[in-house]
Amino acid sequence: MLGTAVILTTAGLLFYLVTAMLPGPKAGAGAGADVAAPAATPAGAAPSAPTSPAPPTASSHAAAPPSATAAATTAAKPTPSAKETPPAASTPAPSAGRIRPETIYKGVATAYAAADGNGACLFGPSDDLMIAAMNTTDYESSRACGAYVRVRAANGASITVRITNECPLPCAPGQLDLSEQAFAKLAELKVGRIPITWSLVSPRTSDTLSLRYKTGSSAHWCGIQVIDHRNPVARLEVRTSKGWRKLPRTDYNYFLSADGGGCGGAIRITDIYGEQLTVDGTALLPNVAQPTRVQFAAH
Repeated sequence: MLGTAVILTTAGLLFYLVTAMLPGPKAGAGAGADVAAPAATPAGAAPSAPTSPAPPTASSHAAAPPSATAAATTAAKPTPSAKETPPAASTPAPSAGRIRPETIYKGVATAYAAADGNGACLFGPSDDLMIAAMNTTDYESSRACGAYVRVRAANGASITVRITNECPLPCAPGQLDLSEQAFAKLAELKVGRIPITWSLVSPRTSDTLSLRYKTGSSAHWCGIQVIDHRNPVARLEVRTSKGWRKLPRTDYNYFLSADGGGCGGAIRITDIYGEQLTVDGTALLPNVAQPTRVQFAAH
């Protein structure tokens, strides 16, 4: 019995030693394995990069480009209160554009054969050839059409001309291409080119202004032109069911209603001084100059 007990005790001890020496399960090998949590990053410190970063993937939180960032910054600014917002400016009076009252311009005068007096402004033939073509810069897409300017030469001679044409490049800003008849009032034609000064004037006239619809005008499309106006025209409007509508001006001196709105109705014309004239009852007759009973005041 004693010998048997010793043998059993010895066998149990050997089994325990062998079992203790066997390797245990590897961490992370199973689905339920515990994964060590990363060390906490102190507040404000940038996290360290992983030793072997995974390939980049698309992310909805990717950094925005500089432009997008700037836009977001702008949008985040607080909206000004009513007290901080400047009041809306009132509609300014129509301006004269580049050619302004009480302003003296310097340039040169040249001469051209004016033929029947018609030109880029499309006023038509004229018996009065005291006219001029304005350089493209100061012509300003026909804003100068119909303006009267007083031209003075260095020798003291002067002449008043009406702008009926455009002088393209190389005509320089300030340059006037006078009809030969007008140039001859200042110097001999053979001179060809003289220094001048000129300024806008508002001449006396007993004429009233006229209106003309462009060839092809109808209730569906029309072009409207103002003729024989004392002062340069700054704006033309037509009356529609929704009120007064400003028409865009072309470089050939017509105001266009591309959809026919207001064609054949009341017309309101404003000069560079802000005076407004309203004309009712103008018939929609293409290419007919229709006199009115109104004219801008002298200045």
